[in-house]
Amino acid sequence: MCHHQMHMQEAPQNCQPLIDVNIIRQLIDLQFPQWAGLSLAPVLPGGWDNRTFRLGADKLVRLPSAAAYVEQVEKEQTWLPKIAANISLAIPEPIAKGKPSDIYPWPWSVYRWLAGEPAAEARVDDKATFARDLASFLHELHQVPVAGAPQPGLHNFFRGDSLAVYDAETRSAIVALADFLDADTALAVWDAALKSKWTPPPVWVHGDIACGNLLVNEGRLCAVIDFGCSAVGDPACDLAIAWTFFEGKSRRAFRAALPLDGSTWARGRGWAMWKALITLEKISPGERKSSPSYRTLQQVLLDHYQANEN
Repeated sequence: MCHHQMHMQEAPQNCQPLIDVNIIRQLIDLQFPQWAGLSLAPVLPGGWDNRTFRLGADKLVRLPSAAAYVEQVEKEQTWLPKIAANISLAIPEPIAKGKPSDIYPWPWSVYRWLAGEPAAEARVDDKATFARDLASFLHELHQVPVAGAPQPGLHNFFRGDSLAVYDAETRSAIVALADFLDADTALAVWDAALKSKWTPPPVWVHGDIACGNLLVNEGRLCAVIDFGCSAVGDPACDLAIAWTFFEGKSRRAFRAALPLDGSTWARGRGWAMWKALITLEKISPGERKSSPSYRTLQQVLLDHYQANEN
């Protein structure tokens, strides 16, 4: 769900089509009559970028919710099978592609259903093990061939690109939130994130490594979903979960299992802080300190201090 930067070139809100069970039923009946008799139900909680419905026992229908997400359909249809061939964990498997029509204006996808529940504290048996499993996935992802793969851009809200894209927005948020954070340390985190660039060849990035896209079965990571924000570039954006979900032992385990240098982790802190700041800015002041984004911000600032205290 990497929708949080849509305002850079936002699709007008009024161009969001109606997407409900009745519409999906018509689309399936018309385009895939072999599945016409299968049960259909929305997947809850629903996503922002896409609307998702379970079709029968073993399929998933996924439709972009707005024009900004339409390019992701072709990207996932083309690249997910190639990525899957190089990855140990389960990832989404497209099995059909729907066409635009009078009742829904864009292409859409049918995937194989993946078992598992979104990651959460109560569902993960051991966070350090979970961190190592996720690091293994990312390490494999970084080895996937990149020839012809999509570069960062509007289609993925610049995941894998330079954080400089968000420089003005981040500095503005630090000023706006000066009463809620140590502005000097926040600026130091940001400056450190902008100081380096990814100089090795570009690697695949998922673009939205968050608990909602990490499925757990029996306490262990079993699948990674939603590659809509994927591209090839700097892997730092995929490290933000080190501060949004991990801490202490699990963060150390995550970092130890990924062969990335300190500058890449500094850029990762920048990605985590940017998202936390722009989220906090939209929350009413009285509710900010109870927000998960406030916790993330504190984790980032503390981790930056500890990384630089020597």
